[in-house]
Amino acid sequence: MFEINDLPHKRLNILTGEKILVSPHRSKRPWQGQVETLAKDARPEYDPACYLCPGNKRADGDVNAEYTSSYVFVNDFSALLKDTEPADINVEDLLVAETERGICKVIAFTPRHDLTLPEMPLNDIKKVVDLWQSEFMALAAVEWIKYIQIFENKGAIMGCSNPHPHGQIWAQASIPTEILKEEKQQQQYFETHHTSLLSSYINLELKQQERIIIDNEHFVALVPFWASWPFETMVISKKHRQHIGQFTEEEKLDLAKTLKTLTTKYDNIFETSFPYSAGIHQAPVNLDNQAFWHWHMHFYPPLLRSATVKKFMVGYEMLASPQRDITPERAAEIIKSQPDIHYKQA
Repeated sequence: MFEINDLPHKRLNILTGEKILVSPHRSKRPWQGQVETLAKDARPEYDPACYLCPGNKRADGDVNAEYTSSYVFVNDFSALLKDTEPADINVEDLLVAETERGICKVIAFTPRHDLTLPEMPLNDIKKVVDLWQSEFMALAAVEWIKYIQIFENKGAIMGCSNPHPHGQIWAQASIPTEILKEEKQQQQYFETHHTSLLSSYINLELKQQERIIIDNEHFVALVPFWASWPFETMVISKKHRQHIGQFTEEEKLDLAKTLKTLTTKYDNIFETSFPYSAGIHQAPVNLDNQAFWHWHMHFYPPLLRSATVKKFMVGYEMLASPQRDITPERAAEIIKSQPDIHYKQA
């Protein structure tokens, strides 16, 4: 067996069937890239110009409730519309398009404009998880909806248009590309081994203890063996749950604890509000035979060597294959070693 921490090699992403190039020897070279000025992270508790703060007028003229907990509403500029009529275009099988129907919602995590997820009290994070669950169940009851994507973009460099802590839910009439990839891999494994792919995977990870960051009663957080982004992580339910609607109160509280600890460790790496795109992957709805699906949540952060040095997927990564220098094992070591107390509160 070759020395995996020294030689360039490819790793298989068991969830997508795709491979990533890992070049651990390159992480030893000096960094000579761009260094940017660190943005100041000093926001007021309430911003009268923010369209997500309680009681404020939004861009479409609607006024937010004077909410005191997490708050949800239909996105004023939704990417998908629920009244879209079915239609398609096909010109010689070369120009192909069809309409897509959906519902897009925004969730303000907290009325506080200045608190990100890791800085929120645990009980308030639990309320966000509660809202994820209730919104999932309500949208799943709409017969034509087939997939519900819950996600958060944190930080301006991840395209977040408003600094008020919030996430989104997009529910649509078809199944998205990344979900179809994971569906194929999970279904094949389940039919062959009669257990979920991620159940087997986390059991192996718990034995090796090389990439585990958090291990509690109901969830593990780890750096996937095949991670593409420098500090990419994944949260996986220990019980084989297909979707968030199946979570018990105890599981939801453990998920809130996991999210608070993981995002706190992220912020502590470079003592900055750590940007990322994060999202839940779970079973499609209103379809038969989804027993092979196993709930999990991805975190894709772009920071690499400091609060000002970002990782971009460019060159070979755009044109050929994802590639990374710092190994997932080293990334897990760095994340796990961070304190559980947020650096602002230490």
